[in-house]
Amino acid sequence: MIRRAEVKDIPAINDLLGQVLLVHHVGRPDIFKEKGQKYTEEQLVELIGKVEDPIFVYEDENGKVIGHCFCQTFDRPESTNSYAYKTLFIDDLCIDENARGKNVGKEMYEYAKQFAKENGYYNLTLHAWECNPKAVGFYSHMGMNIQQYTMEEIL
Repeated sequence: MIRRAEVKDIPAINDLLGQVLLVHHVGRPDIFKEKGQKYTEEQLVELIGKVEDPIFVYEDENGKVIGHCFCQTFDRPESTNSYAYKTLFIDDLCIDENARGKNVGKEMYEYAKQFAKENGYYNLTLHAWECNPKAVGFYSHMGMNIQQYTMEEIL
């Protein structure tokens, strides 16, 4: 079952965030620490309470949270060279390593996409790290296309 996150989900969310951190650490140890927290508990309480930036969780048949999807709304105003539009940005989507390969990620992604459609968003975006080819492949398989590239030169 997919639902909005609640404060009681914070321990499970933190565990999933730790799994994401480890994947990024393995791929880019120059940037990501092996251990740490993306958010404090207070920050997560605040984020969970934000109606316009939903956090969805996937709860299995035993009531265990095995996935999350952090979303952010970006309203792009019209400018002299572009039209106004509203984006739903997936800041973080993680499925517990023991539940991967069971379509949970697909269900979470489709849920976020349906939420965006029902709420008048123009598009759904996210960032995927080059060092995480499984994620890049997953999002491509879900129908996402490259919108832009972020390039770097390490100094």
